[in-house]
Amino acid sequence: MKARVVLVTSLALGLAACSGDELTRTFGLTRDAPDEFRVTTRAPLSMPPDLTLRPPRPGATRPQEMTQREQAEAALAPDTVMGRPDAGASPGQEALVAAAGRPAPADIRNRVDNEAALDTPSRPFTDRLMFWQSPPPPGTQVDAERESARLRQNAALGQSPEVGDTPIIQRKRQGLFSSIF
Repeated sequence: MKARVVLVTSLALGLAACSGDELTRTFGLTRDAPDEFRVTTRAPLSMPPDLTLRPPRPGATRPQEMTQREQAEAALAPDTVMGRPDAGASPGQEALVAAAGRPAPADIRNRVDNEAALDTPSRPFTDRLMFWQSPPPPGTQVDAERESARLRQNAALGQSPEVGDTPIIQRKRQGLFSSIF
């Protein structure tokens, strides 16, 4: 009798192990590799200069960690991130600016847009007939007034400008007939 119970139990466990991935994960028979895109670098640990400091709270942000924006600024202009005073342009930078020539005129964007408009061929009649509506502009539009209010509120509360969601302008969904006409 006991042999039958043991046999039935072992068969049930064997079938359960073959049926899904959950049981093999539970017993550690499969290995999950770490996600290589979620691995981050951390600043090295160091001894604090003052031993009377309180230990950090678990889960609190590390003061020596930089945001992605600060990391980009540090890569592009390390002197500004380190707080060094502006020593002016180096001789190499001055030579580069001098070699670049005179600055571009203020209306250069308008000139380029006008010249590009001359180079674009006119659309054939069938394209104008089939695709007569202009497509919506790409990207999302930020609501400038609400974004300005959000940034002022974060500054008043002493929070980072990155706190909170950026308000965007929601496009009106068109009905069936409004998309035709």
